[in-house]
Amino acid sequence: MSEPNEATFDIVILGGGSGGYATALRAVQLGLTVALVEKGKLGGTCLHNGCIPTKALLHAAEIADSTRESEQFGVKAELVGIDMAGVNAYKDGVISRLYKGLQGMLKGNKAITIVEGHGRLVAPNAVEVDGKRYTGRNVVLASGSYAKSLPGLEVDGERIITSDHALTLDRVPSSAIVLGGGVIGVEFASVWKSFGVDVTIVEALPRLVAAEDEESSKALERAFRKRKINFKVGKPFEKVEKTDNGVKVTIAGGETVEAELLLVAVGRGPNTADLGYEEQGVRMDRGYVLTDERLRTGVPNVYAVGDIVPGLQLAHRGFQQGIFVAEEIAGQNPAVIDEAGIPRVTYCDPELASVGLTEAKAKEQYGADKIKTYNYNLGGNGKSQILKTAGFVKLVRVEDGPVVGVHMVGARVGELVGEAQLIYNWEAYPAEVAQLVHAHPTQNEALGEAHLALAGKPLHAHA
Repeated sequence: MSEPNEATFDIVILGGGSGGYATALRAVQLGLTVALVEKGKLGGTCLHNGCIPTKALLHAAEIADSTRESEQFGVKAELVGIDMAGVNAYKDGVISRLYKGLQGMLKGNKAITIVEGHGRLVAPNAVEVDGKRYTGRNVVLASGSYAKSLPGLEVDGERIITSDHALTLDRVPSSAIVLGGGVIGVEFASVWKSFGVDVTIVEALPRLVAAEDEESSKALERAFRKRKINFKVGKPFEKVEKTDNGVKVTIAGGETVEAELLLVAVGRGPNTADLGYEEQGVRMDRGYVLTDERLRTGVPNVYAVGDIVPGLQLAHRGFQQGIFVAEEIAGQNPAVIDEAGIPRVTYCDPELASVGLTEAKAKEQYGADKIKTYNYNLGGNGKSQILKTAGFVKLVRVEDGPVVGVHMVGARVGELVGEAQLIYNWEAYPAEVAQLVHAHPTQNEALGEAHLALAGKPLHAHA
């Protein structure tokens, strides 16, 4: 008997990355049947080419720096070198364990049908894979993103590379130019500098990590100068030429920079070309899928989640949107996700972590006279002194109102953003946070101290 070339499900999901698989897992918990279509590996960019591998490299970089600088802690050690084969084996081991666990969860669930292959939206309620049609009472588009380049900039995978190639490099280059000073650019610049690479960042915008609060950008730039990471901001890229030893990049004003490699880190674009979205009436803008606040595309029962929806391209945003859509389809009427309430972390050294509004955005939204800020320097924090890190916790609040922004710079501050996002999302007042006890000595105390000061009762800080 031949297999029928059509199957029907409660939800057909196109894409098995963070947004897609989160939709699937939550949907089956709610009693729905799911077909999950993925042409590559389950887990998508985050697991295989993004968050997980880059953070593994950053941890290896931290170990290199700790070894190099161990004498200041009274420990005599010597950094003999970076074994890229060993670093890659460590990184790949982390990915492999997580991938096995994820496969087990998804493939072991009888309510989820995993469909391997290239899917295309062929009707408002159907996805076709290799000639077989999967019909869904609902369809969720979760096709993810790809590493972007610029017009006239040809990525060859050898001298001109994207983050995908950078994650599988089998050697440590002697020098590198990083085109783009956003999250991806500064993370790779940080890793490579720790590995002994001579790095120059080229950024068209006036500052590094321009989406963050201006004080965070300035603090990162100071730290990078100290680490001898070169950067040129406000300098758009003009052209690149290959040389005998690598590449020569020309930037605005005719200035040139030469290096062995050029990493193109100009962000990620939506993976939506040739998937049939527009033909089925899905509204698009420059490749992104437009949705309302409930992630509906405008085509009945078709939703979109993750990197293809305009906004922050973060795995945890994809997870949350996937959960939201599954609950929406199941009739649970979940609360709309506040995009400003999604925590953001940049894992370079020093780390940046934030949630809520920048000072500039808060002033724009509430009026400059209604906004108060407080900056608690980590110099007053015992654990930060032990770690020998510098930075701050900056709070942005509405006068006589809640904290609407938390911005942090320093080693390991990414671990503090969990409490920060509760403060923002629960609309806490400084006095309410000031009542809570923060363990000593922890960096977490810095959050408590900042709120104490903003509530008018500073302890280890000047009001």
